[in-house]
Parts: sequence; structure tokens; C-alpha cells
Amino acid sequence: MDTRFVESFVTVVEKGSIAEAARRLNLTPAGVAQQLRAIEREIGKPIVMRTGRTVVPTEIGLAMLDRARALLRQVREIKAITTEDRPTGELRLGATSTALAGLLPKILGPFTDKYPQVKMYLVPGVSVELYHTVLRGDLDAAVIVKPRFAIPKVFSWTTLRLEQLVVVTPVTMEVDEPHGILMREPFIRYDRKSWGGQIVDHYLKQIGLNPIERLELSAIDAIAALVAQGLGVSLVPEWASPWNIEQRIRKLPVGDQEHYLHVGLLSANMSPNARLARLLCAEAIEVLGLSAST
Repeated sequence: MDTRFVESFVTVVEKGSIAEAARRLNLTPAGVAQQLRAIEREIGKPIVMRTGRTVVPTEIGLAMLDRARALLRQVREIKAITTEDRPTGELRLGATSTALAGLLPKILGPFTDKYPQVKMYLVPGVSVELYHTVLRGDLDAAVIVKPRFAIPKVFSWTTLRLEQLVVVTPVTMEVDEPHGILMREPFIRYDRKSWGGQIVDHYLKQIGLNPIERLELSAIDAIAALVAQGLGVSLVPEWASPWNIEQRIRKLPVGDQEHYLHVGLLSANMSPNARLARLLCAEAIEVLGLSAST
């Protein structure tokens, strides 16, 4: 069975669409469909089916999925071993939306200039989901918020940025004491299902604040845009943002180091592309002017 066909199968299942998988693999939808049919002819049973607009695995396909992913990881490991002399291959990197927009561009530019043979596959997501995706081995590394529990020792963590909590208001609002603003104005909450949102919630409970909630969402850039439009105020980590939003909002620091968010790189030491993850980490440390012991 051609491993390229196996990759097409896994990608179709992950994307839920033959067309999306084709874009990811730089193939035509017809080509991806042909590869799936080739696998089905070989095993004698269908491996995917369409449910509404989504393509999902059949019972046989679902039984194959974990083994197919393991096979692809082994293939990537073999490729990594055979190219020890020059960095090459595909680094599968996850990142939160704020990291993708504000932190990674300044790191990936120099990294891709230095290692042009390395292909990057970026996966957006929230920290908790990306964390478990790295642990499963489906990603080599991810830029996420550090969890408040111990990370398994077979994984590496490097803090790239510390983010203090800030009260965000429209620049046109007359401001006074930050806690008074949170009590008085409609509140746009950072999603409590996210690790960052949980730190915000812990801080509010610790100081005994119960804001008047209007909205709750997980995208900090979207929260800032809503604040800029005068829909309320918020309490979020002081994120790295590339957008021209800073002129329309005001940030008022609160809290102490107990409530700082640690944003950093989680990587799998045993990943087939662990070497590429280490190179990315070294580049991040250099670009951001951090200590190698961070």
C-alpha cells in the first residue's frame, strides 16, 4: 500500500473533506478520490463515506485510522534519520490564533530563511486541544499557553513570552481604577474553557469581582475589536498583536506574577522531527532575545 495514499486517507478524515485534503496535499480532488479508491480496492471494503457535506471514515476506516497515523509517523522518522546532515522534512506545528498572528511571524521568517528545505504545516487551535494533539504525536510541537499542571517528562517546554493580565477599554473611555471599570462596564469574557480564560476567571474570583457579562469568546483579537467598537471592556493576557488595534484600545495592567500566562513551545522529544522542533526553538530564543535556559 502506497504511503502517499495512506496520507491522503488520514488527511481526508482530519479535514472532513476531499477538497480540503486535496488543497493540503497539493493534489486535485479527483486525484485524492482515486487514491482512496485504490486503498478500497486493495482491502475490499469502503474506508470513507459522505454524511451530508462531510466525509467521515466507515467502521473499517475508523479501525485503520490510528494504525495509519502510526505508519505515517514511522515514515517521517525514517526520512528524518536519513537526512541528519541537513535539516529537511515537514515540521507539523500547532499554534493559538494570537500566536499565529502576533508571535510566530517574527520567528518563522528567519527560520525559513535559514532552513529553506524545511516545510511547515501550521495547525491553528486552542491551547488545550493543541496540547493533546502534541501528546498524541499528531503534531511535532505547538505554541500554546502553558498548562497549570505538570507536563510529561518526555516533552519539552520553553517559555517564549510572559503575558500580564490587562483590563482592555476603548481608548475613548474615561478610565479610573481598573477594578472599578470591570464592575461598572459590560464585560466581554475570555472563554473559561481556555487555559488563559481559566486564569482570568481565577483572578476575578480571587479579588471577588462579578462583572456584568455581555459576551464570552476565545479569540483575543476579536475581543479587542469588540472593545474598540464600544461593546464593553475585557480582562485578557497582554497578547502580541500585529493589528492596528492598539490605537483604538487602552490596556490597564492588573494582577501579579501568579496570574501571568506563560506562552511557549511544547515539543515532543521522541517525535520524528524533534530535531526540527529544537531548531525552531533555538531560532525563537535568538529572535526574541531570550536566555537559552528559559
